[in-house]
Amino acid sequence: MNAPYDKKADDRRLAEERKKLVRDAPDMTGAELATRLEKTWRTPLGLFGWLSSVDHKEIGRRYIVTALIFLALGGVLSIIMRLQLARPDNDLVSASRYNELFTMHGSTMMFLFAVPVMEGIAVYVVPLMLGTRSTGFPRLNAFSYWMYLGGGLMLWIAFVFNVAPDIGWFAYVPLSGPEYSPGKRADIWAQMITFTEVSALAAAVVLVCTILKMRAPGMTLARMPIYVWAMMVVAAMIIFSMPAVALSSGLLISDRLVGTQFYNPVERGDALLWQHLFWFFGHPEVYIIFLPAAGFVSQIVETFCRRPVFAKPVVVLALVSTGLLAFGLWVHHMFATGLPRVGYSFYTAASMAVAIPTGLQIFCWIATMWDGRPRFDVPLLYVIGFIITFVIGGLSGVIIASVPLDLQLHDTYFIVAHFHYVLIGGAVFPLLGAITYWFPKITGRMMSEGLGKVGFWMIFLGFQVAFFPMHIAGINGMPRRVYTYPAGIGLEIPNLLATIGSLVVATAVLLFVINMAMSLARGAKAGPNPWDAPTLEWATASPPPSYNFDHIPAVEGETPLWDVRDRLPVVTGLRVDERETLLTTVVAAAPESREPIPEASIWPFISAVAVAVFFVSSIFSPWAFVFGGIPCAIALIAWFWPKSLRREPEPVIS
Repeated sequence: MNAPYDKKADDRRLAEERKKLVRDAPDMTGAELATRLEKTWRTPLGLFGWLSSVDHKEIGRRYIVTALIFLALGGVLSIIMRLQLARPDNDLVSASRYNELFTMHGSTMMFLFAVPVMEGIAVYVVPLMLGTRSTGFPRLNAFSYWMYLGGGLMLWIAFVFNVAPDIGWFAYVPLSGPEYSPGKRADIWAQMITFTEVSALAAAVVLVCTILKMRAPGMTLARMPIYVWAMMVVAAMIIFSMPAVALSSGLLISDRLVGTQFYNPVERGDALLWQHLFWFFGHPEVYIIFLPAAGFVSQIVETFCRRPVFAKPVVVLALVSTGLLAFGLWVHHMFATGLPRVGYSFYTAASMAVAIPTGLQIFCWIATMWDGRPRFDVPLLYVIGFIITFVIGGLSGVIIASVPLDLQLHDTYFIVAHFHYVLIGGAVFPLLGAITYWFPKITGRMMSEGLGKVGFWMIFLGFQVAFFPMHIAGINGMPRRVYTYPAGIGLEIPNLLATIGSLVVATAVLLFVINMAMSLARGAKAGPNPWDAPTLEWATASPPPSYNFDHIPAVEGETPLWDVRDRLPVVTGLRVDERETLLTTVVAAAPESREPIPEASIWPFISAVAVAVFFVSSIFSPWAFVFGGIPCAIALIAWFWPKSLRREPEPVIS
């Protein structure tokens, strides 16, 4: 007969086991320990070190800076388009050049800015929030950045040499097929998609492995910060959705390069296949962009309202349900294509249902502010601007989820207004708040509060002036993707207001960049936790050292820096003479094993160059698929060639 369960004895046993692993560190920043760790984890100096770095913080900074450069380039194109549309019958640019401008603007913003900047911030912040010293697969992380940079350079070099794509950022067939788009413009666009999707998939795999297996001991799934939950959902969405657009662009390249007929209805192909594949990715991408922003909002609201987010389980379930529902909405982009009417009701219902989890999150954020002690610093102002703007965009989204209304408003400027309200209001506002929030952690300097507030009000008011009139222009019948319009049909004032507002937004973004540059040069120095935030990234120096933490922290609650005010409990037993981190179990985050971390390597960069040459050359000849694979294989073999470890991975020492 089994003895009865003794909970007190079991608790004592668990406490004794925990004492073997965790202790209160008497000196978290010992000079000797820091020196030894810095020597072990530092990146080599010089050009070789820059090209071979696998430090997630360095890679995250590169992602962020590169994405902001692409934001600036895409913004310049948008200003040129708005100047063209500022008055009727304008001839600032030609029709063909305008096609290039809106294709480059949309492709840059969607594929080279919005998704990469969200992944870049996650690559930098998530390991710090999890209390670990690196990401999983750090060399794959470096490879993902080089692939992203290669795709962006290819697209913009093509623009400089006047062979930019002119098929729209959605590249609908048959207009993007060989019959209607001769030359290489469409091929360049399709291959840019391949670059960015390989990059995004690699970064998503890195994030999933890091979140599931490298959390600090005690950080159970229930204790994970909401932003980390958001990025785990986003990474899973990337893994399941982006192969669809990679497949669609691959089929398009095949039709154009070797004469297949996947999208040619005359040869039993299907032009609508493109839209199904593209929008199966395209609508989840909207939430791939939005959900990280929702994570930003949760962290900012929590910190600046001085209390945990209200109903955290509801917020997390809303993130997960949004990620699931996002895969059932793509046909609402295709209501005007003549699909069977019976299916429309299902997609209408799903399009309206997806507003429910988002609405729940908004109510939880408002409840947190209502019940907390809000401090209206710049990051929280951007959150408030986000809530107002995103609600307007969400309401217009519910309107166009209805098939009769969508048939009237489809391909009008009403859709342009909705799209920008959702993406700029729903992603860029939280992004600017997040950059302001984590700027002291990344740089060790505080941004100017005065300039920040001026910039916020400029961008918030300028945005409303720029995009709200587009609803009116769309209702008045202004089609999308037109480069001019006649006078006397009621479109002059909405377009003039939109142009004025866009110039104000551009000025505000420029002011934000000036604020960053000035603060980086001579801003007030930030301590480890200038906002008195509750999550682990604020438990280390600003900016963090190459090894992130002297000791891996242990977590005992959802807000560890508020729960333990004196000093965090930490894990001991990791080596300091070799790169090593701790792996934990998926659900409970119990210590599982010590894992070696790869050192800096040039092979991810060389592999990315080889793959880039392969992709670019395949635009011009199908033989590239044969001969271009050879250098790729050589680089990958060198990358994965077995290396002798000085020792084998060991279990955690008790």
